[in-house]
Amino acid sequence: MPTRRGSIRLFQLFGIEVFLHWSWFFVAWYEIQTRAGHYSSIHWNALEYLTLFLIVLMHEFGHSLACRQVGGRANQIVLWPLGGVAYVSPPQRPGAMLWSIAAGPLVNVALFPVFSIIWWLGYSAGWMETVPNVYVYVTTIWYINTLLLVFNLMPVYPLDGGQILRSLLWFVFGRARSLLIASSIGFVGVAGLILFAIWAQSFWLGIMAAFILLNCWGGLTQARALAHVANAPRHDGFACPVCKIAPPRGAFWGCGKCRKAFDTFETQGVCPNCGTQFAATSCPECGSLRPMSEWLAAANIPPKL
Repeated sequence: MPTRRGSIRLFQLFGIEVFLHWSWFFVAWYEIQTRAGHYSSIHWNALEYLTLFLIVLMHEFGHSLACRQVGGRANQIVLWPLGGVAYVSPPQRPGAMLWSIAAGPLVNVALFPVFSIIWWLGYSAGWMETVPNVYVYVTTIWYINTLLLVFNLMPVYPLDGGQILRSLLWFVFGRARSLLIASSIGFVGVAGLILFAIWAQSFWLGIMAAFILLNCWGGLTQARALAHVANAPRHDGFACPVCKIAPPRGAFWGCGKCRKAFDTFETQGVCPNCGTQFAATSCPECGSLRPMSEWLAAANIPPKL
């Protein structure tokens, strides 16, 4: 996944920083050159490519703003050749996750009638003959937005459709099993995408398939780790101040200094390997970070089922 490392900071909007990865420029140059014959001037190709990423950016802002609406963290978006990545951390609840993911494609849904009306007006006004560059540009942007919407809604993890499916399954099967099912379905989708990329002889579809495959494997690994946490015995004398669930027994926390895993509730927040004291402890269930004293105080409240 692209990060702000090796990226250029473009601007900040609504407290969300937007970065552009350095590799974007090379791919942009290549894509603009390969489509040079679609317009009478290459400037239209550049405008088309910039508009594509404007749509992508609006899509990612949909994710980020929706995540904040449900109480999550979202402060960074990175654009790169394969699209954009909104670094969001919604509360670990299926409803919060569902809204944070679904808000991205909903931006494309909202743009669909806008672009459709503009295209229809241009078609009716005879832009094809009078201003062919404008007509080709409007038509292409309509296709781009529609294809982005359809592609993202494919039920293949980690695409939005796959994550929406995972969020819906979460209501029934829980956090770990829903991710396991969604990742497994994703492998089937990746196989189909690879075959389609070979048939279409598309280099970029092949790259996208490889990216999705890596994320499916990561999702499967995470699902196994979540299942291990869910099945672990619990520290009955502690409870998360936010989700009220007792923490698991075992080395599920890592020391940021020596990188060793340990059970922070056995050592009262002290790493047994290097002696580092941690003022707050993260919850494996909801991700909240709270002082050990609050974990002790919350133990008197029955955990939510």
